[in-house]
Amino acid sequence: MANDHAEPKGGMSRRSVLGLAGIAAGALALAPRQSAAASGHSRSIADRILLNGKFTTLDAARPQVEAVAVRDGRIVGTGSSREVTRSWLGTGTEVVDLEGRRVIPGLIDSHAHPIRAGLSHTLELDWSHVRSVNEALSSLRQHASAAQEGQWVRVVGGFSKYQFREQRLPTLAEINAAVPDVPVFVLHLYDRALLNRAAVNRLGLTADTPTPNGGWIERDAAGNPTGLLVAQPDAAILYGTIAQMPVLDATGQELSTRRYFSRLNAYGITGAIDAGGGGMVWPDSYRIVDGLHERNELTLRLAFHGFPRPGHDYEDLARYVNELPLDSTDPMLKSNGVGEVLVFSALDFEDFFQPRPELPAVMESQLEPALRLLVENNVPFRIHATYDESIKRVLKVLETVRRDVPGYNRRWIVDHAETATRSTLDRIAALGGSISVQHRMVYQGVAFAERYGTEAALHSPPIGDMIAAGVPWAAGTDSTRASGDSPWTALWWLVTGKVYGGARLLGREHRVSRIEALRAWTGGGAWMTSEEDSKGRIAPGYHADLAVLNADYFSVNEDMIPEIRSDLTMVAGRIVHGAGRFTHLAPPPVTDEAVAATLTAAAAGGSVNNGNPFQDASSWTCAC
Repeated sequence: MANDHAEPKGGMSRRSVLGLAGIAAGALALAPRQSAAASGHSRSIADRILLNGKFTTLDAARPQVEAVAVRDGRIVGTGSSREVTRSWLGTGTEVVDLEGRRVIPGLIDSHAHPIRAGLSHTLELDWSHVRSVNEALSSLRQHASAAQEGQWVRVVGGFSKYQFREQRLPTLAEINAAVPDVPVFVLHLYDRALLNRAAVNRLGLTADTPTPNGGWIERDAAGNPTGLLVAQPDAAILYGTIAQMPVLDATGQELSTRRYFSRLNAYGITGAIDAGGGGMVWPDSYRIVDGLHERNELTLRLAFHGFPRPGHDYEDLARYVNELPLDSTDPMLKSNGVGEVLVFSALDFEDFFQPRPELPAVMESQLEPALRLLVENNVPFRIHATYDESIKRVLKVLETVRRDVPGYNRRWIVDHAETATRSTLDRIAALGGSISVQHRMVYQGVAFAERYGTEAALHSPPIGDMIAAGVPWAAGTDSTRASGDSPWTALWWLVTGKVYGGARLLGREHRVSRIEALRAWTGGGAWMTSEEDSKGRIAPGYHADLAVLNADYFSVNEDMIPEIRSDLTMVAGRIVHGAGRFTHLAPPPVTDEAVAATLTAAAAGGSVNNGNPFQDASSWTCAC
């Protein structure tokens, strides 16, 4: 694979628009002639041609090309710029000069929560690029100064204290000094939340507020809550707090979702496998994306999983088996099965700041009927499992069910698997499973190493062993709470093994090359949705999903990889994002004015203030 991203021989040099105009004019004169090398289809006029690029296609037949032709949302031709224009250029073809930029297949996040994130994106403050405590506090002050009555300032995960120069979180005293009057909520991964005094008062937390089962409340000498909420033994207290905050109305959720999907498009993401998440119930939680899809306004291909409610695990799974469109072939929005939680007793909370949780003794008796239901009905599924100890117990149940019920032929996924051992990976391979790997160690790797040792961190997750065991794998983020949503941070980690805090934790045998990492972020996700024959490559017949990068992923310094973005992103042949010289090709953005109006409506909704916002915390238990 060493030459997968080598420059194509005999290709065009970087040329001017005038030079391209000459090529186009000449190509029009020769239009009836066709280059078989440039096309796998009979001759027709392309809707759009992208010229003068450095395309990494991931297509073994033509790994590097200079140009592509697109028609009806699919790639119809690839080759040199001269070949493609000669074969596909017509009077109605739009020609885009890429001026030598690197182009890759559209990125596919194999495990994320974009549908949930979209519903509240415009209500939240992003700390993913903040690099100091002072910068974090300044952002809180800035947003609080613009907040209307009833609004909160909320940072809902997606960052780590290790990304700050100080290697610590802001203190409660610092947050209270920065923003004394507007409620502030700062979620640090699924570890803890910091609330200022205004937020404590808004929620009605007092010395009489009982501590919920899913967490604990720090109190002062008088028993009054200080504003620190800790997820121990699970994240129920954090979910319970988020559930009390104002929400957007339907109009606001739609604008928020469109803006969030545009953010993902700006990274070069063209698809995601949505893993559900706490509070997400099909079909109600999916009406916004359904509406966007019906109006052909989705800018992201989505494959989602039905997620059960705590206490209703089997009931919801049975309903999903009967009602989810499991065999849909819709290329933009489809169900990919159920999960990532099947039963909540099998959920091992992945907070590396806390000791590994031991799954309860009832887990097997609750998981067995759920798995039997899915296997008997041949339903694809994914299951959250962080620790080897948990995965072994899950596999024992699945092995029993599979022996009893032969013929299961769906693709199924283990999510996370940071500490899976080689013997466990061999068992997953024997059962036809796969693994979705995320870069959660970037955010929690230092805490993991402090708790389990540097040697254990070198093998977490054991990507090299997955490959050796023959387990199909794909990459993702687990965004937006347990980690950030940038695929470029995830690619940086896969290639370098580096984490926030400065350490290179992942061992050399578990790192991969840049081209292998890119495959995990493209074809890997396509495989997990059984669409590897139509997504994940730039090749004739495949969906025209691609990203034109602002820097060459294959040649930039490794520590510059996280800064890469897309200058032009295409989904189904439609340009959904444009930046720099391609800004004029982008669709109109969601305006700040439109968003502001929806925030006013959300603030007017208020929040619960009953002195015990955690009385139903168990119904929110999930670190997803």
